This record gives sequence, C-alpha cells and structure tokens, in this order.
Amino acid sequence: MYTVEDSYFERHLLRSGILLERDSALARDEKKNNRERMDAELNIYVGNLSYEVTEEELTTSFGAHGQVDTARIITDRDTGRSKGFGFVEMANSDEAKAAIEALNGTERGGRTLTVNEARPKEQRPDRRSDERRW
Repeated sequence: MYTVEDSYFERHLLRSGILLERDSALARDEKKNNRERMDAELNIYVGNLSYEVTEEELTTSFGAHGQVDTARIITDRDTGRSKGFGFVEMANSDEAKAAIEALNGTERGGRTLTVNEARPKEQRPDRRSDERRW
C-alpha cells in the first residue's frame, strides 16, 4: 500500500537527486484489487424508516436477500434519535441489487421505504472558514 509517508519519502529522495523507482506492477495489482472490492460491495440507502426500526431489523430484512456486512441507522448527534434513514452494505452487488428491487416501495412500520444505491457523500465547504470571521 502506498502511504502518505511513502509519498513524503519519495519527494525527499527526488529532491536529493536520488532516483526512486516504484514497482509499477505492484501498484497496478493494488488498484485492480481495490476496484474489484468496490465492484463486489454495494452501499444501499434506506429512506423513510420508522423511528423505531433498529439496525438488527434492517440486517434481518436485507439478510433475506444476501449477506449483509453492516447496517447503520443515522441518528441525531444531540438527541440520539433516528433521523429516519440508514445505510446497508452488502458483500455481493448482485444480491444487493436484488434486495433493492425487492424492498423498494414496500411498507415497514406504516411507512413506504425508499431503497436505492447510495450516492457518494458530497464534499461540503468547511463551516469554520476564515472568510466568515466577525
């Protein structure tokens, strides 16, 4: 694995006039393995959850369609109460897609679930920016 420390060390050696060669085959294999792992796993968004639904219930519901790695319900950091949505990670993307098809639009706890593939978290600007000083 190529770390921040490796990058620092490489830059230092290059500035010193020493040529450092990385094993490009190893780097290619590492990227390929990461890509395969990302293709195999799928993160699923589950919305419109009842506030009483637990992570164990999510695991059970999605477990009927395949192996569940993790199930998380997002909670308010101040009150600890559910925000009404969560995420499920499944080990196999085919099983995850089957679960999405089967569970999207179903009713749980008096609410119609919204189940789809999770989108990556968007970058937000830092709230403690120097531009907004008083």
